[in-house]
Amino acid sequence: MGLKGKLVGQVEISFHGDLYHEIFREKPHHLPSMTSVIHAVDGQWGTQGSTTIFKYTQDGKTEIVEHVMDTIDEEKKILTYRAIKGDVLKSYKSFILTCQVETNGDDNFVTWTIVYEKLKEEIPEPLTYLEFFLKFTKEIDDHHAKPKP
Repeated sequence: MGLKGKLVGQVEISFHGDLYHEIFREKPHHLPSMTSVIHAVDGQWGTQGSTTIFKYTQDGKTEIVEHVMDTIDEEKKILTYRAIKGDVLKSYKSFILTCQVETNGDDNFVTWTIVYEKLKEEIPEPLTYLEFFLKFTKEIDDHHAKPKP
């Protein structure tokens, strides 16, 4: 096993993908009201190079991460974040997260990709982080779900 890796997870959402992309690009401070695992968002957002701090619960522990938004691609609905400080960097030399929203008619999918480099061989792959991103995506989907008639 190597120190570097890539994990990819995808989940379908029931509301339009443009809204999901907009939440992460322009309104991440709304996330604590939409999900149980993100507690606070501070900093700047919406522009390439902006720095945002998230306080969240992951794998039963409260953690903090500060990341830089490296990429905003409006056409492809891609956002890329690079961790620069925080708990995740205690185990990983680098941790880059990409969120892509794909919309095809009524089908909307969110794909999370984690590209990482572990500090030591014995550190596990960040599967719990991938589960975290998929979980809060489903919670945001539940928050936006239309009531059943």
